[in-house]
Amino acid sequence: MSPRRRRPNRPYRSPRKKRAPSVAVQERTGLSPGSMVELPEQILVQDLVNRLNLSEIDVVKQLIRNGVMANLTQVIDYETAALVVSDFGYEPSASVGTGAEDLSAHVVLDEEGADLQARPPIVAILGHVDHGKTTLLDAIRKANVAEGEAGGITQHIGAYQVEVDGKPITFLDTPGHEAFTAMRARGAQVTDIAILIIAADDGVMPQTIEAIDHAKAADVPIIVALTKTDLPTANPDRSKTQLMERELVVEEYGGETVAVAVSGKTGDGIADLLDNILLVAEIQELKANPERLAQGVVVEAHVDRNRGPVATVLVQNGTLRVGDPILAGQISGRVRALVDDAGERVEEAAPSKPVEVLGLDGLAQAGDPLEAFQSNKVVKEQSEQRRMAGGLDLVSRGSITEEIYAEGDTQIRELPIIIKTDVQGSVEALRGSLERISHEQTKVRILHAAAGSINESDVLLAAASNAMIVGFNTPVEPGARTVAEEARVQIGTYTIIYEVIDDVSKALKGILEPVIKEVVDGHAEVRQVFIIGRRARVAGCYVADGKALRNSMARVTRDGEVVLDAPVQTLKRFKDDAREVATGLECGVAVEGMTDFHEGDTIEFYHQERVAAL
Repeated sequence: MSPRRRRPNRPYRSPRKKRAPSVAVQERTGLSPGSMVELPEQILVQDLVNRLNLSEIDVVKQLIRNGVMANLTQVIDYETAALVVSDFGYEPSASVGTGAEDLSAHVVLDEEGADLQARPPIVAILGHVDHGKTTLLDAIRKANVAEGEAGGITQHIGAYQVEVDGKPITFLDTPGHEAFTAMRARGAQVTDIAILIIAADDGVMPQTIEAIDHAKAADVPIIVALTKTDLPTANPDRSKTQLMERELVVEEYGGETVAVAVSGKTGDGIADLLDNILLVAEIQELKANPERLAQGVVVEAHVDRNRGPVATVLVQNGTLRVGDPILAGQISGRVRALVDDAGERVEEAAPSKPVEVLGLDGLAQAGDPLEAFQSNKVVKEQSEQRRMAGGLDLVSRGSITEEIYAEGDTQIRELPIIIKTDVQGSVEALRGSLERISHEQTKVRILHAAAGSINESDVLLAAASNAMIVGFNTPVEPGARTVAEEARVQIGTYTIIYEVIDDVSKALKGILEPVIKEVVDGHAEVRQVFIIGRRARVAGCYVADGKALRNSMARVTRDGEVVLDAPVQTLKRFKDDAREVATGLECGVAVEGMTDFHEGDTIEFYHQERVAAL
């Protein structure tokens, strides 16, 4: 009998046997035979070396023996690390809660209802420059914020909390809708309510329109605050009429948008505004679980000469306490001190509470998610995994046609679009043309349309809303193009309107789920069954029609009933492997998982194709 041939790509290996660690290894590791070694889902090779307390050469050699070529700075998965740990005679164990998680700052509350408690609303103040945003907040807080800022314009992001009849409200004072949307683009849906500031003497301005579009894209309730109503040139009715053009109809005109006349100087209307904020918050039923570890968002960060890295954090769920190990984006640390918006040190921060956090090892970025953990060890692992993975991108995106509104086939899917044109007259013409492009399962949704060049604010809105930008006879600013490349935002610039319509029509087709169509390649009849080994069965077949394909699915039927539906494992013509066998020829077929072929069985060869829905 001729010796059994070994397949060159599968060298024979004896079954793996667990061996007890040698005395030398036990002395170096401090572990006894069978000791448990905890491992995360992914681990740096250097970290594995440190956990086992072995030499780097020993661990790398063992990886090579297992067919893994990895250096100390590379990441390996749990299965590979567990194999190495077992080879040294120890028992691997999966660490609980140390896997790479999506720490999105938009907290999903999955705790039991008994643990949930009402939390204060988080309110963002948006609007046109110099319309009185900071002055209004100054009046609400009864603190002189505006005087400390250059030209009375907000130069930084701040978060403050005030109490109204014992009920706290958190205000997020941003430099504008750009920062509001930048945090959304990084996955931080922070705001519960948007206050739109409109000066009654100016009315709805370009930045006001952008603020409206950004708030609508964030899907948050809007309350309109009309300022400077005491000026001789004030015309509140004009502002309310202009709001109707932006689909914001105030209550006195029969709509649902709350509009309140306020004055930051005299304080008139502020109590009414605060009451309406609490009313809207009550309708939203905002809740959080203060008993769990904290989750929040970094709204601002800077380096203080005396205190080191300082991050302004808005706690969204749980309670942040002094001493908690924390991770903000890629930056780890331990809470050394918490300072509230009044400058007082506090021991803990409950949900919706803004605080300055001291103790981070580096400078976090606005919009970074922050989470507290039970141990510093877990924090270090998470931080290292994020660094190895390339950190948190501005936004994790695929192509628009892959990820837009994929909740289900029965739902109408929308293609969000931002329109920028050279002149205002082209805006409505282009908007109307695009909105008329529709299908029974898809439609266009215009997030923002205005005249002017494509700027960074447009790109941030597109990144946060997974939208595409259409520019008509207008340039793209250099900074906007750089941000678009980083955020993978699609920008199309056109000079002919028909080209815009054609490209948007193609994009609409792309967001539909393709139809999966089954294509039958051929049929074969089983005429003889060959037994190979203990369980393997190969069917000797005659191709009756079409052709038999190696890279296809096989549906085995017997007496009109399907016995098995699985991929083709092997296809041979005599002793040679074959890609396909044509009609009228004989072949040998093995189907994955099929161990019981009968003579007379029929094998149907088929494959699936994705066909465009339109």
